[in-house]
Amino acid sequence: MIDLREFVSEGEQVDDYPYGGGGGMVLKPEPVFRAYDSLEEPDPFILLSARGRVFTHRVAVELAVKPELTLLCGHYKDVDERVREKLVTDEISLGDFVLSGGEIAVLAVIDAVVRLLPGVLGDFDSAQGDSFHDEWALGPPSYTRPAVFRGLEVPEVLRSGDHAAVASWRHQAAERITRERRPDLVERAGREAGDDTTEQTETG
Repeated sequence: MIDLREFVSEGEQVDDYPYGGGGGMVLKPEPVFRAYDSLEEPDPFILLSARGRVFTHRVAVELAVKPELTLLCGHYKDVDERVREKLVTDEISLGDFVLSGGEIAVLAVIDAVVRLLPGVLGDFDSAQGDSFHDEWALGPPSYTRPAVFRGLEVPEVLRSGDHAAVASWRHQAAERITRERRPDLVERAGREAGDDTTEQTETG
């Protein structure tokens, strides 16, 4: 981790008031450029920003194959636009909400990416069953012992030992829950499938 305060001269500060007025403070360009220069042109250089593309499992997979990542987070209203123009190669947002600082967002991105690296998870099947592993689907319900708790039973198929039946049940349950709770994911998957078909028709 790099502290931008280590890259300001005596009497300087990492933030300042924005030109044109308005509330909040803006991260100054000097400390960011100096920190960037000390890293010998890192690529990608990612800014956590509300203006960025929304972080998804697909983006995490994309970043997991990079040899290294450099993430810039601020604790102010904004970052001087010249940082974006000259240094930033990508901008990522966790969603349509605002945090008081980018540290939590950076940690979330790191955690989602690192767990995809080989050897990080002891059980790769665990990652395969996660929500969003198939990009459009939420994960199915999970049960553990006891088989009956306060009158609530684990579905019989999960206790049957029939792996094919269990896989089918989980797939159907995941699809049902996704349609109920995140129809936007199903709709997006349908659009993308349609785009793929169109592209194949045009180029085939």
